Amino acid sequence: MALIVQKYGGTSVGSVERIQAVAQRVYKTVQAGNSLVVVVSAMGKTTDGLVKLANEISSNPNRREMDMLLSTGEQVTIALLSMALQELGQPAISMTGAQVGIVTEAEHSRARILHIDTTRLCRHINTGKVVVVAGFQGTSSAGEMEITTLGRGGSDTSAVAIAAALRANFCEIYTDVPGILTTDPRLVAEAQLMDDITCDEMLELASLGAKVLHPRAVEIARNYGVPLVVRSSWTDQPGTWVTSAKPQGRSLINLEIARPVDAVEFDTDQAKVALLRVPDKPGVAARLFGEISRQKVDVDLIIQSIHEGNSNDIAFTVTTPILKRAEAVAAAIAPALRNPSNPKSDEAEVMLEHNIAKVSIAGAGMIGRPGVAAKMFATLAEAGVNIQMISTSEVKVSCVVNAAECDRAVTALRTAFEIEAGEQGSRGAGESACIDSPLPLRPSAPLPNCPPVRGVALDLNQARLAIRQLPDRPGMAAKLFGLLAQHNISVDMIIQSQRCRVIDGVPRRDIAFTVSRIDGENAKKMLTQVAAELGWGEVVLDSAIAKVSIVGAGMVGQPGVAAKMFEALAQHQINIQMIATSEIKISCVVAQEQGVKALQAIHAAFGLAGSEKVVVPA
Repeated sequence: MALIVQKYGGTSVGSVERIQAVAQRVYKTVQAGNSLVVVVSAMGKTTDGLVKLANEISSNPNRREMDMLLSTGEQVTIALLSMALQELGQPAISMTGAQVGIVTEAEHSRARILHIDTTRLCRHINTGKVVVVAGFQGTSSAGEMEITTLGRGGSDTSAVAIAAALRANFCEIYTDVPGILTTDPRLVAEAQLMDDITCDEMLELASLGAKVLHPRAVEIARNYGVPLVVRSSWTDQPGTWVTSAKPQGRSLINLEIARPVDAVEFDTDQAKVALLRVPDKPGVAARLFGEISRQKVDVDLIIQSIHEGNSNDIAFTVTTPILKRAEAVAAAIAPALRNPSNPKSDEAEVMLEHNIAKVSIAGAGMIGRPGVAAKMFATLAEAGVNIQMISTSEVKVSCVVNAAECDRAVTALRTAFEIEAGEQGSRGAGESACIDSPLPLRPSAPLPNCPPVRGVALDLNQARLAIRQLPDRPGMAAKLFGLLAQHNISVDMIIQSQRCRVIDGVPRRDIAFTVSRIDGENAKKMLTQVAAELGWGEVVLDSAIAKVSIVGAGMVGQPGVAAKMFEALAQHQINIQMIATSEIKISCVVAQEQGVKALQAIHAAFGLAGSEKVVVPA
């Protein structure tokens, strides 16, 4: 017997007929000998309709009352699905988030789960009932028992959290596509279905805008080792397994707000190569990294800063033993990158730095928490460590620092994030809390011989902010990103210019970063207000950008991956405005109107198309 948690989204329960179809699928699963908890969303566009009603009453509805209103959508679905199961002769009971024991922060509209009391849930499961749970909602831990909602993707989060609390064998997420695809099938009809993907890869794709799974749900799955499978509500296809390594012991108390950082990593065997003043036009990055790939030079971090005039800077890190080879490639190609229309202009300059180290914090708890990166930067500033390069992803923030400061940086970060303090008393995902004989778990590793790139994602909902002439000294990044964190503004890409200018005796660099477009204007206004008093230069906002990214754990040690991505963009005359990388992701910022074309070009370049077209039901 297996204990399974199933989640059905709004499309899957969008009508009486679809609810009855879900009931048939649930009944069939129980008849096969399984125990079942079913988490559901509101029917179809119900939530949108409730929001519209609220906006007809008030232009700025009270968040508490919005939670009270929106939580009713799921309650309709759980009652109807329970009735449909009872009509089939299957005992079932509907339960709200509060009744099922989901306790959250007292934060209306964006609460995080603190813990789940599974006592009542297990009692019903053990009597043979299917428990139908309202996703997206819980209740605060305060004595007032306030109804709270979890925000976007809340039903995914509810389902995986319940699976973790119950130590379920696995969690099935049913949606309107057959599983996790190499890209959005609405943009590329030939997007290919993946059999397996790792949690780290999925975290990157989910956070880049792939709407199949919410990042918070993947974060919980990774932290607690919950096997996930994403399947279609309309077919019996096997779907895509989202796998994770066996987790370290982790408490189920403070489930979503526990320590966000699991490790501090460092690499002192690194050197940096920077090309300054390369032309700001399509094909430059493709040419440089194409030659690097041909010379079998394996690159770690890559950053390209915002343009200055008609040029910008590209920097990358390599391991020290191959620095000479990387230097030779950069020096050979630099003259070819000079501006042909103005041969007397400053040509590309190669700058080397030997004594550097990469220091990183890693963990799946950093998603949507703007204070984590800010805390890292503040910790380094307090330790007197200056940051030379920054690279960010959903599971890691890396900083390049002077090698002589590496030990000090690592010690300070381990103290700040309490890395050495172990946590006891966690319950693993491999043994069920409610039944006696769980089935073996799905293996945690991805399929062997996976291609280096698993998926391509496009984010059209970002804006870029740039601050010119930021003083280049410890504490500036901490101050900047601390201010953003105080205003609850999450930052995605962060890129510090390699070009340094001395103005009035103070070395200065530009820094650019991306935020959600809805936060762009507020962030610019706030930063402009403090720029003068902090000695910063102009704050510039650009909302007409798109971010296109490739993700794949197999790209490590594959020098040609970046070159192929950049070449695909160059062939379509798409100019790269910014580049940022992590071990398993490469992201490029391009003009917004070229975003879809960029995604399609990159998807084709890596041969990710399948043989069949995926049709997404209305």
